[in-house]
Order: sequence, then C-alpha cells, then structure tokens
Amino acid sequence: MTKVIGIKFRSGGKLYYFDPLDFDLKSGDNVIVETARGVEFGTAWGDVKFVEDSEVVQPLKPIIRRADENDIKAHEETVKKHDEAMRICEEKIAKRGLEMKLIDVEYTFDNSKVIFYFTADGRVDFRELVKDLASAFRMRIELRQIGVRDETKMMGGIGPCGRELCCHSWLDDFETVSIKMAKVQNLSLNPAKISGICGRLMCCLQYENDTYIALRKGMPDVGEYVNTPDGLALVDDVNILRNRIKTRLVLEQATDSKPEKLSSEYYVYEKEEITRDPKRRGAKRGNDQKPKNSEKEASEAELAALED
Repeated sequence: MTKVIGIKFRSGGKLYYFDPLDFDLKSGDNVIVETARGVEFGTAWGDVKFVEDSEVVQPLKPIIRRADENDIKAHEETVKKHDEAMRICEEKIAKRGLEMKLIDVEYTFDNSKVIFYFTADGRVDFRELVKDLASAFRMRIELRQIGVRDETKMMGGIGPCGRELCCHSWLDDFETVSIKMAKVQNLSLNPAKISGICGRLMCCLQYENDTYIALRKGMPDVGEYVNTPDGLALVDDVNILRNRIKTRLVLEQATDSKPEKLSSEYYVYEKEEITRDPKRRGAKRGNDQKPKNSEKEASEAELAALED
C-alpha cells in the first residue's frame, strides 16, 4: 500500500497522486507540486489515503509545499489572463483561416508556457499560428488537439438526467462504451436517447452493464419459444430488472394446413419458472425478435459514429 493525496489542477481535470510527505492535508487545500510541465498550483481532491501499489505511477512525486498567500495571489492573477488569451488566439485563428475550434487556454503556474486546447475534424497545420502566438505572448506556446469527449469534460454542463456531467464533476478517465451495452439494457437505439452532450454514447451506459449482463444470463429473447408450467409459450416481452417474462401460450402449433394459435391472455413468469428448449432455441418469430419500440432506430453506420 502507498500513502497518497489526490491532486487536481483544473475543474473537471484528471486526478493525479502525489506523496503527501508529513503535510497535514485535507480535501480542498491548495498545494504546490512539481509535474512534467514544471511547478504547478493544484488542489487536494480528497484526504490523504492509502491505495494499492498498482494504482500508483512511480516515481511518486512529493508535495513541495502548502500554497501560501503569495502562491494563491499568483494563481489568481494567472486565471485573470484567461479571457484575454482566448480573445487573442481566436483572432489569430480567424486571421489564418484555420478550421479549428478553440476550447480553452491554460497558463503554467510559473508563466513560462501557455497551452491552448482546440478541436478539429482533422489534422491542422498550425505552425504559423504558433509563431503568431509566440510573438503576442512572449513565452512558450503549446497547441493541443483534443477530442469531443475531452471538450465536454472541460466545458461541463447538465446531462439528460438533470445533474452535472459525470465527466466534469468526478469521472477521471473515459472508459469504453459500446452500442452492445445499449442493446443489453434493451434501450432504444435512437442516438438522441443514448448519446450525451458530446455526441458520443453516454458514459453511464457502462455503469450498470455488468449488472445487466448478470441478470440477463438465462433470460430468453423476445420471440423465443419456452417451456412454462402451463405449457409451451412464446415470449412477448422481457423485463430484466424485475425478472419477468411475459408470454402467450401456444394453444395449437402451426401445421401445413393451419397457422399457430396463441392465447389471447398474457402469462407472466420468472426466469426460474421457465426452461429454454435447446431444440427450440433458434425457433423465433421473425417479427417478434426485436423488442417492440415505436421510435425510429438509427442505422448501423449512425450507431457506429457514436462510438469512439
């Protein structure tokens, strides 16, 4: 186990672990640390704790000092430069006619470098822009292209659930989210319903995926024939969370001369009450294989575009 303190350098930023040494730090304290970019001003995110050695990237850098009044004042002065730096960079981008969208700007604590974050559909030749910015700011310039998920993480916002975006408030790293997760949860494959503000699949699809997979195990598909205490039945609907299988009994099986006859009443069973016949596992009604949904579903190409 390793003793660490989590530090963030910006709202919605990634959490980094540092060695707290003998400093009595708690969540919300401002500190000065050394990073790959140089000396930085950060904020403790949580109290001192112990984590598994595998969660720590070695060598673990120590906290230099607790931020004093001068450090806080210097940081506040740096933050005040944000809007002016954004304005200058946007003017330079427009002058060069570059196809890029400026998202944010960040000064290092020692004012030795300024970093501009932007998005673009493809590669952008910004060599001349760097020269323009270096001339205007008289310091080292770094332009960093980010993705749409990172853009949303930086900007923040309110999600469809009505709460602050997870990526901006607490989610440190993005995990893989796939269309398969939406299918497992029996969600409408409507991009407007399963994509977030960033235009990609909602991160929360991943949160309950393992639970849905476990609950779905042994559940029949819609349109599948199963054996029930009342006889052979056709699955009409499946509610994974409630462990309910809605069926219609097969009163008469289809023959060459007459169609299949189903009960007009619906019969509901739990997973433990039915058995899936391997011989009938592949026998599904063509029109009943997909859950009933009045919403228009996207094409495979449209759905693939939602994935990273």
